[in-house]
Amino acid sequence: MDVTGLVWAGTLVALTAILLVDLLIIGRRPHEPSVRESSLWVGLYVGLALLFGAGVWLASGASAAGQFYTGWLTEYSLSVDNLFVFVIIMARFGVPRQYQQKVLLVGIVLALVMRGGFIAAGAALISQFSWVFYIFGAFLIYTAINLARQGEPDEEEFTENVLIRWSRKALPISKDYDGARLTTHEKSRRVFTPMLIVMIAIGTTDLIFALDSIPAIFGITQEPYLVFTANVFALMGLRQLYFLLGGLLDRLIYLSYGLAVVLGFIGVKLVLEALADNNLPFINNGEHVAWAPHIPIWLSLTVILGTLVVATAASLVKSSRDRRRELAEARR
Repeated sequence: MDVTGLVWAGTLVALTAILLVDLLIIGRRPHEPSVRESSLWVGLYVGLALLFGAGVWLASGASAAGQFYTGWLTEYSLSVDNLFVFVIIMARFGVPRQYQQKVLLVGIVLALVMRGGFIAAGAALISQFSWVFYIFGAFLIYTAINLARQGEPDEEEFTENVLIRWSRKALPISKDYDGARLTTHEKSRRVFTPMLIVMIAIGTTDLIFALDSIPAIFGITQEPYLVFTANVFALMGLRQLYFLLGGLLDRLIYLSYGLAVVLGFIGVKLVLEALADNNLPFINNGEHVAWAPHIPIWLSLTVILGTLVVATAASLVKSSRDRRRELAEARR
């Protein structure tokens, strides 16, 4: 793709304007959005992503559009996985529902900043060193194995990281929240509220998930413009999706396994592409044969979409059966 500076500037301005609208809504009226409000916003952001992909198709062809849609779908599914951890953090620190929107928006902004930095670093590394694909691929396969072993996290398994523990000990923290403020007055002195600890927890979580998501998107496309826009569109509407899904998140019990398959697939794809780029041959009967296959974007999209659909459907079926079983046992 040949993306001009003007296109980059226009895209950044448009995406920043959308984020500012979100900021103004929360700043003027902190609240817990209704299902209808959340549905409208999520539908709007998904529609914008689909329209943007159509624009990429018209401007740069079907291959570029396919890369965007595949990257966006992958990043969106990883962002949904983020919500599991966000739910645990909100519950662990007892964040009032009406202020959770602000926490989520701060988390999304931090994720955008971190991912932007990782995208720039990743693009620079890939342009200079093709062997970086081996590292990205191995990291994704390792992450996939760990995710499959651990499953979805729960509140009992959540442990505070070093930065959170240090903040609790080193900073004066009030016992209660003061709205969505980070500081308050307590006994004639200014102290931090628990909201600061929540922000630190969200920020460090964003950092960990950015380390997973950036290699994954580079396994689908190496176009910095598509990598960046796919990440931005995947994070848009995440705040409203959090309230829209609500208790449904607890029912997506197989999502982690589906994501493990997706990350493992992309990791293998990265390694194969690295082998092809480096022209590493396979010795067959004494002859050097180029063997590393190229996985087309349509196959990647089919595998990723199919895996997520199967994981979601299996989760909902299993959850429904478990609930019916619990109701039957309660009636006995």
